[in-house]
Amino acid sequence: MFSKRAPWNAAVNRLTIARQAYRGTLLDLTNSNPTKAGLSYPFDELAEVMGRAARSTYDPQPLGIASAREAVARELSCDADDVVITASTSEAYSFLFKLLCDPGDAVLTAKPSYPLLEHLAGLELIGLHYFPLEFHKRWEIDPGRIHGLLTDRTRAVLVVNPNNPTGSYVSTIEQGAIARFGLPVISDEVFHPFALGDGAPSFVRDDVLTFTLGGLSKSAGLPHYKLGWIRVSGPGKSDAIGALELIADNFLSVATPVQVALPELLKIAPAIREAIQKRTSANLATLQTIIANDPAATVLPVEGGWSAIIRVPRIESDEALALRLIEEHGVVVHPGYFFDFDADGYIVVSLLTEPEIFNEGIARIIAARS
Repeated sequence: MFSKRAPWNAAVNRLTIARQAYRGTLLDLTNSNPTKAGLSYPFDELAEVMGRAARSTYDPQPLGIASAREAVARELSCDADDVVITASTSEAYSFLFKLLCDPGDAVLTAKPSYPLLEHLAGLELIGLHYFPLEFHKRWEIDPGRIHGLLTDRTRAVLVVNPNNPTGSYVSTIEQGAIARFGLPVISDEVFHPFALGDGAPSFVRDDVLTFTLGGLSKSAGLPHYKLGWIRVSGPGKSDAIGALELIADNFLSVATPVQVALPELLKIAPAIREAIQKRTSANLATLQTIIANDPAATVLPVEGGWSAIIRVPRIESDEALALRLIEEHGVVVHPGYFFDFDADGYIVVSLLTEPEIFNEGIARIIAARS
């Protein structure tokens, strides 16, 4: 009865079953929702801004109302005509896959990677072909591995800058190498403002058609406000923006109040972003200190974002370890296979976790392995 775009009746995985069966309070080290991380939000100021914006009249502009596009352009130091407002980064992906691909085409992206991309591609009837991130003191992109995957159905290269979960930025050298393939580039930069080490410039090019994504979900810690954006640069950008306008005009999905409020929301955002940055930096420092007492475990380098990877001995599968941590120690982590690591020996934790939960959870992980 249904299409084959997605596994509509996929089985519940063993980790979800274990979480549901656990009797007691779990220490969840996977929370990436900033509104549920115990952060201090300027709720009164946000309410005033949104209250005023709620009085606005409906102004259906497919690319976004002028004041919203201008506000983003000020943030990105670009021309407002280069900005497309979307309801989310996920919608931005949907628009770009529609723009660049026909059913059966493919987009190249890195792994490890966040599994959402696979689902979004499947819903558009396109394939994701993966090139590996290689760890050599840092996670790196080998352009040769990309070249080896190119086919006549390859329509774009997609990078996450910094990657989720490795936290590695796409270096200037890597950006240049990717651009030389001549394919359109999609650069997801929702975590770009959250550097924890050596960062890298935004992936914006004038030598290849480039779509750089951002939004309120991460940069302002406001995922529930549902607003993202695409910055278009490089040759062919005018035609691309015209085509995106046609796509967006069929949906008109971005709520008017949040667009009207956007200039003020972007002024509030730095305070929320600073609170998130303090949390992730402090948790990373704690993690590195605690793991230093375990001679068999290592915290891999983190350049940015909200996640950290702990490399552990391959005594058991990552799934078995994650299950044991839930069932015997009441701690939830992401096993490496969730992000398509090429081998066992990796678990991923969220640096956004409340400090008390994070500290106790990491201590239990060490105890579970001793």
